[in-house]
Amino acid sequence: MKAMILAAGKGERMRPLTLATPKPLLRAAGKPLISYHLDHLRQAGIREVVINHAWLGDQIEETLGNGEQFGLSIQYSREGEPLETAGGIVRALPLLADDKSDWILVINGDIWSDFDLSRLTPPADSDALLVVTDNPPHHPEGDFHLTDRGWLIGDGPDKLTFSGISLLHRRLFEGLTDQAGKLGPVLRKAMAEGRVKGLYHPGQWVDVGTPERLQALDRKLGNRESESHGGQ
Repeated sequence: MKAMILAAGKGERMRPLTLATPKPLLRAAGKPLISYHLDHLRQAGIREVVINHAWLGDQIEETLGNGEQFGLSIQYSREGEPLETAGGIVRALPLLADDKSDWILVINGDIWSDFDLSRLTPPADSDALLVVTDNPPHHPEGDFHLTDRGWLIGDGPDKLTFSGISLLHRRLFEGLTDQAGKLGPVLRKAMAEGRVKGLYHPGQWVDVGTPERLQALDRKLGNRESESHGGQ
């Protein structure tokens, strides 16, 4: 299975940090945010990764190269003018084409999580598997309801937040172009047809959307790093 990291956003909520640095290269505990995803993908057995980019994308390519330093093979989907999330995936599909699997592991570039990606296995009876987690303070209403039988639906009590980590089947994007817009409506349509499953993650997850949240993550990971060294 191949993976795709969505990294084409301008990071406007992160300004002024993103005026000269693309958001995926902002650092937490000394490492670019996107490096955590690459490490987790390798640990989960993924070897081929596609990264889409637009804003300051050359910096991403210069920093990550062909992926060899991470034990991966990285290809780039260059958008120029950033597409929305579903459109970006559609644009990258030729790079993601793989005879071995019609499933793609997709990760938003602006999150951090300790979720174990090896937990993701393609469900036999749906077109998507989304990782959901507890609602953060800045998003108390959540996104989707996870039923007792593991299905995700657009509305319902006790909604959870979509983590930005998912397995998506190519069928989701049939008939769509790179002007398809955001991924949310595509997922909601599939949910209405009973084609989306959910997996709850009780662990750590951060939507690194503002400088304040980046600083908090930097402190958290820095403390964790110092504790691990202290215990050796």
